[in-house]
Amino acid sequence: MDHDIHEHHEKAAHHHDEAAKHHREAAKHHKSGHHEKAAHHSKVAHGHSLHATDHHHHASKKHAEHHS
Repeated sequence: MDHDIHEHHEKAAHHHDEAAKHHREAAKHHKSGHHEKAAHHSKVAHGHSLHATDHHHHASKKHAEHHS
């Protein structure tokens, strides 16, 4: 059980890191006028944010189950 919780936290952190990278890329491309590339990186960042949120919810659920 604890391993599952740890994994969900690690995966959430990974996806947050990836989202941040893509947000930075989007900002860079936007500033240089490459709006299609900016939009692409923004969409990828959003996807990573959704995955991070999903892992967060799974970890929270397992914490609740484990400590109830």
